[in-house]
Amino acid sequence: MMPRLLLILTLLPACVPDAQAQAVRARIERIATPVATLEDVRVELARPAGAGHGRLRLQAGRVDAGELGYAYRDLAWECPLQRVRVDDADVRWLCDGEIRSGRGAPLRLAVDLGAATTDATLAGAGATLALHRDAATPDLTTLDLRRVPVQWAQALVAQAWTAAQLQRGSVDGRVRVEAPADRPLHVDARLALRGVALETDDGSVAADGVGGDFEIDLRLPAGATQARLDGQLQGGELLFGNAYIALPETPVAVGFDLARSDGQDWQLPRLHWRDGAALTVDGSARLSPEFDIRALALEVASTDAGALPARYLSGWLGLAGLSGLALRGGFDATLVLADGELDAVALRMHALDLEDSGGRFRFDALNGDIRYAAGAPVRSAFAWQGGTLYGLPFDAAAWSLQSGQGRLTLREPVALSLLDGEIGFESLVIEPPTGGTGLRVQTALRLDGLDIGVLAKSLDWPPFEGQLSGSIPAVRYADNRIDFDGGLSVQLFVGRIDVSQLSIERPFGVAPTVTSDLDLIGLDLHAMTNVFGFGSISGRLHGRIAGLRLVDWTATAFDAELHTEPVRGVRQRISQRAVQNISSVGDASFVTSLQGRLIGLFDDFGYRRIGVACRLRNEVCRMGGLRSAENTFTIVEGAGLPRLNVVGINRNVDWPTLVERLGAVAGGDVDPVFD
Repeated sequence: MMPRLLLILTLLPACVPDAQAQAVRARIERIATPVATLEDVRVELARPAGAGHGRLRLQAGRVDAGELGYAYRDLAWECPLQRVRVDDADVRWLCDGEIRSGRGAPLRLAVDLGAATTDATLAGAGATLALHRDAATPDLTTLDLRRVPVQWAQALVAQAWTAAQLQRGSVDGRVRVEAPADRPLHVDARLALRGVALETDDGSVAADGVGGDFEIDLRLPAGATQARLDGQLQGGELLFGNAYIALPETPVAVGFDLARSDGQDWQLPRLHWRDGAALTVDGSARLSPEFDIRALALEVASTDAGALPARYLSGWLGLAGLSGLALRGGFDATLVLADGELDAVALRMHALDLEDSGGRFRFDALNGDIRYAAGAPVRSAFAWQGGTLYGLPFDAAAWSLQSGQGRLTLREPVALSLLDGEIGFESLVIEPPTGGTGLRVQTALRLDGLDIGVLAKSLDWPPFEGQLSGSIPAVRYADNRIDFDGGLSVQLFVGRIDVSQLSIERPFGVAPTVTSDLDLIGLDLHAMTNVFGFGSISGRLHGRIAGLRLVDWTATAFDAELHTEPVRGVRQRISQRAVQNISSVGDASFVTSLQGRLIGLFDDFGYRRIGVACRLRNEVCRMGGLRSAENTFTIVEGAGLPRLNVVGINRNVDWPTLVERLGAVAGGDVDPVFD
């Protein structure tokens, strides 16, 4: 709406009649001014002879303020025109009426046109825009704004940022517009913004509820834009791609210089941001016409990092599955991007603590440097004093790094104690995102004697006993997926579980998915069943769980086959309670050579073999055993007297129901029933 006011005032001197005129009717094909061009202009003035008043109607078929970005059709203003003599040297014309453009809502325009000055006020919806011009400085227009909707500046903003759509908010302040014929248009503004909201066409940049006070210097040479902004932001939210900023209620000082010419890149030779002890930023940048980062150099510092996750990091942390991360301490960093690619990073940590709100990890007192370089080699080192992993403490560790040619590598192996054993990082290679490739990490791990009993106690699991050992020659992270080469060996229940083909999709995101193969070798059934409270089974268990798939840590698919194998000197016995639990869990029945009602007289039974299989798909477990008929399968094949066989009578079992029954058995909620 501001340009409408400027355009009407540009036209008025040519329309106001002299003192003797009684009526004016004019049609002007084209009027060119430093501010705008008007086409198909029609003026009508009716004034009684000798009267100091009349009625003015002004219309323009098309108005184009190219440098300001505004264009209108069917602009119309009608008002009662009064001629007022102040003194012999000053005769003023006053006109106050509605102004419309197309089908837009009408506003009220009041004009006071004198010999030496021009004043006008545009008002509507509680907003006021007042304009002043002086004949002594014909190229200068001064504007005073009171509660003016930011949408009135949409076209002007679009000159520098075509994708931005101003949605709501208001602005107060003063604007000086210089439009000399021989120099570029110059706008100097002191503005206070309140509750501003905007969004780009693709939604990648947005703001809501933003307030602040700013000094703006804007110049629009032919085909170019030059701007300088300094001020303070206060409150509101900002979104830039994945970066979400929740501005504090305390002022944040901001400033930048901006320049662009002939459709070239945006140049920002000066950037600064001051948010107290939480964050300071200084730097420069070069952006594409679409605001993609081509080059960037930043110096970042925080002496109190506690506010950073909520104010500045929540968008990125959410994508990484680290929402709620807490920081304490301080850091400073240098970041350089060249040609859109990461060129150098230097992070210096000062007693920095990191803690996951979900209790997954904590790192205490990080100190030292981490340096990355895309070119010539650089070295760095950092250490922590300790921490926890899922509540399990680990001790201090020091890391020595080297970077060059776009990679960050470990100079020498690092070991730290965990679960009364040791985890060793034999190698580490980190490749930051480049081109169309995301972050890539590869490491080699060594696990020595991790105590499963300590882990079980910490996680409130049944009292397992055993050790986890092994080496993984390569652990690779890429495209939000972790793949493990080699395997792990878990010493458990006197036997061993070998883990292979292990991978994790979305390890830090929503619904992480784990796939793996497990081989069970010689597990002591007596120790295992005692831990789970399943009843007593003695013997050695072997088997394989292939294609195991866990989604959000819940099994959704696998092919499992478990069976016993005789071992010299190891008895193969199964207790009455275990028989009952097998029957209650697996839709099985048992038969013996004695009368069914007499089975309660025996505490346990000998068996020749035990075998069970399950193929899980779509929450249905297709059951199998030692021998399978069309609708039945043998789970336990008895031996000796009394001879007892356990036979499954339902090949298809609902998986959630099966899991519920296993939980009931583990909780001791199944009572023996004899038929």
